[in-house]
Amino acid sequence: MGETREMTQQQAIDDFDINSCVSNASKVIVPLSPISVFAARSPWSKLEHKTFDEVAKGLKKARDVDMYPAVATILEAKKQGEIDEDVLTDLFTQWLEATNIVIPRLKAEQFGRNALKLEPLIATKAERHELEVLSSELSATFIDNNEPETITPLVSSYVLDKDNKKVIDTVDYHIIKWCKLYFDDAQSGWTMPNRERGLFSAWKRLVKHDPALTKSQRLRLKNLPSHPEALIKVVLSKLQITEEQTQTYFENHLLSLPGWAGMILWEEENNTHVDSLLLSYLAIRLGMEWSLVEPYLPVNQPDTRSSIQIEDCILSWLRWGDISLKEWSMLNSYEQKQYIMFATQFNQRECRKLWLEAWEATYNHQMKEMIVPQQLEQQQNEHTQVQMAFCIDVRSEPFRRQIEHAGPFETIGIAGFFGLPIEKCELGNHHSHPSLPIMNRPLHKIKEYTLKREPTAFQQRKHTLESVTYTFKKMKQNALPSLLLPELSGPWLTLQMFSRSFMPKHAGHLMRKFYARWLHKPDDTTLTLNHKHHYEDGLPVGFTEEEKVTYTRDALRLMDLTSNFAPLVVFCGHGSHSANNPYAAALDCGACGGAASGFNAKVLAQLCNLPEVRYGLAQEGIVIPESTVFTAAEHKTSVDDLHWIYVPELNEAAQSSFEMIKAAMPAISYSANKKRLATLPHNTSSRKNPVSEVHNLTNDWSEVRPEWGLAKNAAFIIGQRELTKNSDLQGRVFLHNYDWQHDKDGSILATIISGPATVAQWINLQYYASTVAPHYYGSGSKATQTVTSGIGVMQGNASDLMAGLPWQSVMSSDNKMYHSPIRLLVVVQAPQQMIAQILEENQAFQQKVKNGWIRLASVDEFGQWQDW
Repeated sequence: MGETREMTQQQAIDDFDINSCVSNASKVIVPLSPISVFAARSPWSKLEHKTFDEVAKGLKKARDVDMYPAVATILEAKKQGEIDEDVLTDLFTQWLEATNIVIPRLKAEQFGRNALKLEPLIATKAERHELEVLSSELSATFIDNNEPETITPLVSSYVLDKDNKKVIDTVDYHIIKWCKLYFDDAQSGWTMPNRERGLFSAWKRLVKHDPALTKSQRLRLKNLPSHPEALIKVVLSKLQITEEQTQTYFENHLLSLPGWAGMILWEEENNTHVDSLLLSYLAIRLGMEWSLVEPYLPVNQPDTRSSIQIEDCILSWLRWGDISLKEWSMLNSYEQKQYIMFATQFNQRECRKLWLEAWEATYNHQMKEMIVPQQLEQQQNEHTQVQMAFCIDVRSEPFRRQIEHAGPFETIGIAGFFGLPIEKCELGNHHSHPSLPIMNRPLHKIKEYTLKREPTAFQQRKHTLESVTYTFKKMKQNALPSLLLPELSGPWLTLQMFSRSFMPKHAGHLMRKFYARWLHKPDDTTLTLNHKHHYEDGLPVGFTEEEKVTYTRDALRLMDLTSNFAPLVVFCGHGSHSANNPYAAALDCGACGGAASGFNAKVLAQLCNLPEVRYGLAQEGIVIPESTVFTAAEHKTSVDDLHWIYVPELNEAAQSSFEMIKAAMPAISYSANKKRLATLPHNTSSRKNPVSEVHNLTNDWSEVRPEWGLAKNAAFIIGQRELTKNSDLQGRVFLHNYDWQHDKDGSILATIISGPATVAQWINLQYYASTVAPHYYGSGSKATQTVTSGIGVMQGNASDLMAGLPWQSVMSSDNKMYHSPIRLLVVVQAPQQMIAQILEENQAFQQKVKNGWIRLASVDEFGQWQDW
């Protein structure tokens, strides 16, 4: 009969669609791009059909990963005045009213108020003995059904071997080894044999020779099928995993190493030369699991009921419910179970959930107080000389405020790629790079070129520099040349080490000066804006005449700049600078894979200056005065300065405006840097020149925190600049210009919500996850990171591929919080009916709001605040 059952199960597995199951299971992870093109991404972007709390419970059960802030983080936020305890009390009262409570209400309320103090539970030695006795009496009959199993446990997750070690740890060790070999990006001198055949085939050919496995384990792997899907089906049958359990079994395998699994998913989505890579990965994991656990089968799932948990629940009633051991003993068995169930229900996670909601509600109130009372100035200042469009990046907000205070300058917020879906190829580069958020795909390629046919001196110098770098790298990677390398490079590298260590500012200045001269682009460098039926990599090079007008019109409407143009308009991209920093791309742009957006600013500025584009815009009601000139610059966020990258010939009015902003910039940079440096730990800038100090930080190769990046981000405001102009938003807010009166059909708002707002949410949750679960979703300390295979970082030589931000990007010290882990607040300045329309038409956005992934508020036409 048992044999018949096994045959029936095998037949069901044979008929099962493994590929579809793998695709569904992959929702628990997200693609992880290589570190060189790092982009912030919500770890839970594919799980938003569930509530935040449901995902939190599932992750806690499956991987012991906590999605709510730690007690120490909450208490520090309370100490800093970020949480209003009256709000917390109201939320707890609401929780009590919404919860079915069997025990006396006064007891529940007393317990809850004390539990919310988040004080540790510590039992005396005498109490612990009594608790063990009381717990043993309940544990035999007590089963907690509040949190049913959400993910099928891995057979290898149990302790099986004599060393009290989980087999899953050994499985992960081997998987990390094979992934490092396969995904190596030219970092090692010897590549993985048979790599060109694909991950699974290369592994299957090599694993039977792996000395880290026993002879019997290698034999088991050798006898498994040589096709990933067939192997998976065989192993599922041998492990007795049913069809209903298969998807959650795959999910648990993917969650075991979410970094490497995410890298595989990224490769599968972005590399046309690979196919079913995630299927191969799971096949290898299941094959390794089978080879290791086979001697221990059948494995019975251990009893998950924990007497320790019951002990802690009783102890919590002693401390927080004011019940003595004698009073507890007098309760009957049913009453004791009800008290235990309440303590289990209102556990520390529930307490921290309420604290998080109170934290967020407090910030909502603070934001409301800052922006609602402002008197809106509907008319533009008639004397505005310069209009400057910045990226919505939170680092732009303090810089913009300094600019506005410095003179007749107006600033504007828009997503930093300026709505241009392009892939850029700068002069002298052989490779192009998408220059837009990773959620989008480029539709055009724009190249820099020079009118000279023969190679320019710039191109020759760039080629020379690349050749030297390539030769040095190859010598390091090969056995014999690497022996000679120290003799050849020792003096130069020694000089570099001392200068970069003891004189970082001067060394950096010399290097920048050298590169500025050596790689100075020719004056006739231009862009391929005109599409002439030429394609590269499947993309048209340049734009058609109609596309030029369309992209320019859409960009100007998105930034709400369609009239009242100043003599000089500056499109400001942004980028950063740091030394010896694996996460440099994250500082350049957290959304666009490290693509500094000055190139996009230059493209849009040139488009706006074209007579044919201005004529086309005029036909659509956007009339740009002949006296207005568009330029492009790049905001260097690490030093808060502007680098001019495109300044065409200026008329008298524009020249006057240009000289005005250039003259004001030193004082603006000084003030912005002084304010920003004050937020960095161990700051001594009060005794130094802040401009000099920031250049030291960005050029010091031992500096783990050259700038804060987008840490502390908390809100996304879509509205007129006058709404926030007089408020110090402390560099925590994404600011996007928007005027609902110029958007009668709501299409512009819909574009902002589905594009920039979604990117901001991903950034916010990336920082959130790296703060609340740094061991799982962060990347640990920069000081102990190892760059691995040229694609990412690990902690040590056998960890998961770290998926998130380093500890120094979210903490000001080992035990002191800097980033406040709260979910993004989106504030829209628009009538309530427009917000309701957006929620009705955009189901994905409605789902984010409803399920607690973002918070939504609005300021209507009468200046009234509304929480949604």
